[in-house]
Amino acid sequence: MQLPVQITFRNMDPSPAVEAHIRERVDALDRFFGRIMACHVVVEASGRHQHRGRLYHVRVDLTVPGREIVVNRDPPEHHAHEDILVAVRDAFDATRRQIEDHARHARGDIKAHEAQSHGHIARLFKAEGYGFIQSSEGDEVYMHRNAVTGDGFDALSEGDEVRYVVHEGEGEKGPQASTVVAVGKHHLAP
Repeated sequence: MQLPVQITFRNMDPSPAVEAHIRERVDALDRFFGRIMACHVVVEASGRHQHRGRLYHVRVDLTVPGREIVVNRDPPEHHAHEDILVAVRDAFDATRRQIEDHARHARGDIKAHEAQSHGHIARLFKAEGYGFIQSSEGDEVYMHRNAVTGDGFDALSEGDEVRYVVHEGEGEKGPQASTVVAVGKHHLAP
């Protein structure tokens, strides 16, 4: 970590034991994701509740390249947070999940959904189990009955509007749809 950890206690006396526990959790995060630039942890004791003890609220602010991660564990009536170490644990567990999400996103591990194209059924050979979609650009895309979702291939008619995803690479009959979803004639594009 580039800057030393800042730990702030509010509405309570500083606790060396809690501070040591927080530093251990920060060190574990730093070992997991070594690009943490700064960390500020605020531990706050709430006022005493009539039927319950004092609750602890923990906020963790991390600065990492390209983002600030803020976790504010502030469940107002979470009985387990009467134990300060449980409140710290929950806050750091949530922080680790946020760092994992950030790291996945930075690596590009987040799956991008393929964009669906629009077109209409140009020709249909029901007995043979295939047909052709005319794309909005005017190209034809082959489709097999197994690529059709929903009501299925047998419910399609020529002229029906569909959304489809083109399979990577080309088949024997040119570009091929891997997924075809009927939209219906009431959604026809001009």
